[in-house]
Amino acid sequence: MTPSLGRRCTAEALGTAFLVAAVVGSGVMGERLSGGSVGLALLANTAATGAALVALIMTFGPVSGAHFNPAVTLSDATQGGLSWRDAPAYVVAQTCGALAGAAAAHLMFGEPLFSASLHERSGPAQLFSEFVATFGLLAVIWGTSRTRPQSTPYAVAAYIVAAYWFTSSTSFANPAVTLARAASNTFAGIRPADAPGFIAAQLVGAGAATALFRWLVPPPVRVVTSPIQTATERASTDSLAAPEAK
Repeated sequence: MTPSLGRRCTAEALGTAFLVAAVVGSGVMGERLSGGSVGLALLANTAATGAALVALIMTFGPVSGAHFNPAVTLSDATQGGLSWRDAPAYVVAQTCGALAGAAAAHLMFGEPLFSASLHERSGPAQLFSEFVATFGLLAVIWGTSRTRPQSTPYAVAAYIVAAYWFTSSTSFANPAVTLARAASNTFAGIRPADAPGFIAAQLVGAGAATALFRWLVPPPVRVVTSPIQTATERASTDSLAAPEAK
């Protein structure tokens, strides 16, 4: 049985909140303990985010699919994995959860509840990085979910850990997380003025990967059975079984 939309949205909100809390909180902790070493702070930020992703996907995946990302939700809707009627609720839940996660991290570390980030992340290189980061994320999701779904949590986390280091943007790859990080003047933040460009690049990257992987690794063919056909087959089966039952 598919969980109700309310339960799925709650799972998406909670999962996204914990993800953002891990990203922002570990960024603050890493920066405070690194003695001014940006590389060491980023390493701490990376490790915490990757570990959190594995745990959160395994926890909330059975309930909502563990999207935690509007780009993933919209891509899934285009492939029929999620109804378009439910997609807006997912996106709202993810965005609210992301903001709640940022607020929770700020409270834990004595920071203002929300504050506009001053961390500049602009320019063509950063935007292209977000396209690449999100393209790769969706490629990993589609590739593993269609061939070896049990490995998806680990593959996604491993990819994000790597993308933190091989992209100049440090791989946001998530519109909801980008909005939340724009409201966090911490190590993980992004200037609000830079967020729209990041989000646009993320959506384009997600769309490109989804289109490519629909051809490269096609989804399993679903046999659609009409209610009339199902009822007819059931009646036929019952009639054959009846003499044996007697």
